[in-house]
Amino acid sequence: MGTVGSRRIVIGLIGWAAAVLLVAGCAGQGGAAGTEPTNAPGAPSSSIDMSMPAMSGTASSLLDPTAFAAAMKQPRTVVIDVHVPFEGKLNNGDLMIPYDQIAQYADELPADRSTPLAIYCRSGNMSAIAAPVLAAMGYTDIVELRGGMQAWVADGRDLITTQ
Repeated sequence: MGTVGSRRIVIGLIGWAAAVLLVAGCAGQGGAAGTEPTNAPGAPSSSIDMSMPAMSGTASSLLDPTAFAAAMKQPRTVVIDVHVPFEGKLNNGDLMIPYDQIAQYADELPADRSTPLAIYCRSGNMSAIAAPVLAAMGYTDIVELRGGMQAWVADGRDLITTQ
């Protein structure tokens, strides 16, 4: 595929991401049992269940540090730190892709869209932005670390502070 074709794909993904972010700002996403739905940063929470799946048909799920650590250990799971600037990472195998550049780094992501993705940032805000972009790109198994690295450390877990 040529440069023009690649550019069209990126522009299309950015358009989908914008639509997903708009929808996420209007309604919370449904999560799996035992998880909490994600909302776009700044989106008001509501006691009314207005769950809506991501564009790919599967929403991300928020996991506490214990459940997230277990998800990271599952076979094939790709762990992605989406926080910028660097403020630490959970393990040495993590990919580091800025939350606002996910589509531009599509070639670093697994080609198999069913590959489990475990994403995190410092507080959870940046991963909440990255998750619907990944879903719009077709990824169907996305989990986020609720509270980010701050929750991870508060739970007594180690953080790697060197790149």
